Amino acid sequence: MTNCPPKLRGDLSKWLCEINTGVYVGNVSSRVRDALWERVCQNLKNGQATMVFTTAGEQRMDFRTHNTTWEMVDFDGIKLMRRPLPQMEQNQLDLKPGFSKAAQWQAARKAGRTQRGRADYTVIDLETTGLKAASDAIIEYGALRVRDGVPVEELTMLVCGVEKVPAEITALTGLSAAELQQGTEPREALQRFLTFLGKDPLVGHNIAFDLEFLRMACKQYGFPILTNHQTDLAQLARRKLSRVANYKLATLAQHFQLAEKVEHRALPDCRLIQQVYCKLKETALQ
Repeated sequence: MTNCPPKLRGDLSKWLCEINTGVYVGNVSSRVRDALWERVCQNLKNGQATMVFTTAGEQRMDFRTHNTTWEMVDFDGIKLMRRPLPQMEQNQLDLKPGFSKAAQWQAARKAGRTQRGRADYTVIDLETTGLKAASDAIIEYGALRVRDGVPVEELTMLVCGVEKVPAEITALTGLSAAELQQGTEPREALQRFLTFLGKDPLVGHNIAFDLEFLRMACKQYGFPILTNHQTDLAQLARRKLSRVANYKLATLAQHFQLAEKVEHRALPDCRLIQQVYCKLKETALQ
């Protein structure tokens, strides 16, 4: 502030203390800042004042002026202070509000990458002989590659080498030891599965379960541990939905009227997971 009566400077300190004792300039809300600026303008009749404050724009700052020959202009998204120009020059000056062209291009590029990234992924699901990765085995691999939100390629493999499948697993999946003998050798199946995944982001239901089995298999057969980005459908559903009994795949499928039951086979479950995932991405918080 210039040409400012001393009383106003003291009043400014007093007004800040009304908010909170010991408050620092700048550490106030926008509502309080606007009220302070209004008081300054009301009490500064002949003096000049300029306020600079942080904002969410590209430049991260904004200005306000009172009784000054300087004025604030928005030059291609950059806030500047200048003296008024003659009318002819003012008309010739082309000022465009908003973010600079460079920032707009970068924002569009980033948005495009984000959109493509969210639409490109691979859904995975495994069938196993039990729940313990250290002692149980993978008996079926399933993967569904998605590009621009559309499934484009599938992979499914039975895995041989298991001499006995627990009765409850056979009842759940329909897979028997005799049927598995027609499958792919474990190391080759894992290699083909990992090659199919590549570096894609992975989506799965309770995906930590599948990844733990994959980690143990990679360790056993000497393959690098997966480091792909991963999304857990169950966790996403917990963030999005609150009006469901539980977050099992069957419950989510019924909630979105996609299926009445889950087949508990790797590839069909991948297809269902992908459909539920699309519905969840479209769903606002419930």
